[in-house]
Amino acid sequence: MLEAFRAFMFACMVAGFTAVSGKAEAGSGPNIIYILADDLGYGDLSCYGQKKFQTPHIDSLASEGMKFTQHYSGSTVCAPSRCSLMTGLHTGHCQVRGNREVKPEGQAPMAAGTVTIPTLLKKAGYTSGMFGKWGLGAPGSASDPMVFFDEFYGYNCQREAHNFYPGHLWHGRERVELDGKTYSHDLIMGAAKKFISDNKDKPFFCYMSITIPHAAMHAPKALHDKYRKKFPQFEDKIGRYSGPKVQNPVAAFAAMVEHMDHGVGEVLGLLKELGIDDKTMVIFTSDNGPHREGGHDPAFFDSNGPLKGIKRDLYEGGIRAPMLVRWPGKVKAGAVTDHISGFWDVLPTFMDLAGVGTPAGTDGISMVPTLLGTGGQREHPYMYWEFHEGGGKQAVRVGQWKGVRLKVKKNPDNPIELYDLSNDLGETNNIADQHPEIVEKMKVIMTQARTPNEVFKFFASEKE
Repeated sequence: MLEAFRAFMFACMVAGFTAVSGKAEAGSGPNIIYILADDLGYGDLSCYGQKKFQTPHIDSLASEGMKFTQHYSGSTVCAPSRCSLMTGLHTGHCQVRGNREVKPEGQAPMAAGTVTIPTLLKKAGYTSGMFGKWGLGAPGSASDPMVFFDEFYGYNCQREAHNFYPGHLWHGRERVELDGKTYSHDLIMGAAKKFISDNKDKPFFCYMSITIPHAAMHAPKALHDKYRKKFPQFEDKIGRYSGPKVQNPVAAFAAMVEHMDHGVGEVLGLLKELGIDDKTMVIFTSDNGPHREGGHDPAFFDSNGPLKGIKRDLYEGGIRAPMLVRWPGKVKAGAVTDHISGFWDVLPTFMDLAGVGTPAGTDGISMVPTLLGTGGQREHPYMYWEFHEGGGKQAVRVGQWKGVRLKVKKNPDNPIELYDLSNDLGETNNIADQHPEIVEKMKVIMTQARTPNEVFKFFASEKE
């Protein structure tokens, strides 16, 4: 039985690595705006159950488009999640599998010649702009954002992005000096809106990798004051992370998310003003689960909703992300889907829409049949994650089943926890002893769904 399953897994992997032809003609696809929030939990939007504040503009993406209930981020921290998104590979195959700093500024780069979403969209005539946090290659490196995008404005380095009042940002390869008193999110949103306006007459890809609500818990004063009055029980709490300290960081979190929501509303209004609303697909999601840094209290806000775990966990709360997709006249308004998907599906989806073939080797499957309601949606035989902090963690999802294995760096044969998500969404009841055959299948996947990585060593046998 095990050998038959190994053969089945090999066939599935080969099928998943074949090229997928775009269904649209090149040049006929929509403008694409992809908004990636930073450390926003599955329960941090009112359309996903948030009760302590409202996100009406983001919620409109759900009422006017499609809400995904089983979408997953690429990883449980920033850099590998973004690498998975940009390259269409899960963390068993992508180059960046953890946060790795370089001095004086930036993160370890991807290799020269790495194929990404914006480089592929150029084949279909798209102009690409990136606004916000990059985190995939230091300034001047082989994967500086300007290697891939036509325009970039924001933070190259995710460490620098921990402060919303930075001393500088980057515009292209030019360092833009700031006074340390200007709220960076507003500058980033302004640059993104200008890019949209400047490119309204041609196809564009606008990647808005915004830094809200990552710590530090810095928020505009008026909104912060509003929520300090609403949540006075936290008035004695001081948030310390990077940049200015924050009094009542719990209130600051709600203020940050409301400010982000206002910005999304401004983008949607701009599309209507420019007359390109029905030509533009807007996607909103998050890079991983909620954090508890800088004084944020995810338990108070129920930031992970019904899920277990937060950022840096491979339980559902660390990797399941909200995702909303709006494209008037194309994506059905008010639709809800339980299609199981992940960040590595975004690349083939965009190529499908743009009429550009997806390169062989991707782990992703186009979500276009789900988005457009055309039927014939292919499903993943499995979903895989690995994370190199906390002793090494692996997770696999196969249908209703979720397997999690911890502390694998020292012992790759540690027991696998097994959960039935159809009955136990909160992963509270480990039923591995009841289903040894499924656990064995998970073990095979955890071995075969990955390749070694010279930078991010995993098992003890992969010597440093």
